[in-house]
Amino acid sequence: MANTPLFAPDADAIEALARVVIARLPVVFRDHLEDVVLRVEEFADQETLDELEVEDPFALSGLYSGRPLTEKSSMDSGTLPDMIHLYRRALIDEWADTGLSLEALIAHVVIHEIGHHLGYSDAEMAAIESAVE
Repeated sequence: MANTPLFAPDADAIEALARVVIARLPVVFRDHLEDVVLRVEEFADQETLDELEVEDPFALSGLYSGRPLTEKSSMDSGTLPDMIHLYRRALIDEWADTGLSLEALIAHVVIHEIGHHLGYSDAEMAAIESAVE
């Protein structure tokens, strides 16, 4: 191997990988993501962890916040934009622990959060993933 340094990717690198995932999605899905904000943060904030009853910030690598498309109304106004949050430190730990490629891990998390945006529950997404494997 050449003298390639090993390093943890920064927030910009994580975001770039996530944007590649989104760009590769079929247009039918991408069309529903135009107003969704993608944010990369070090960890979820304490309020989010408390709300989700997550004690270890390394246990949460991604989160969708907003109203799923299945619950939106033309009467909605004055709300924050829908967001997909990626938590860099948790992703890096999971990457190191699982041996998955970082690209595959980010793809999995991003697609999972897009599923929430589209109105799928965790159980429904798990069933879909099981059917594909």
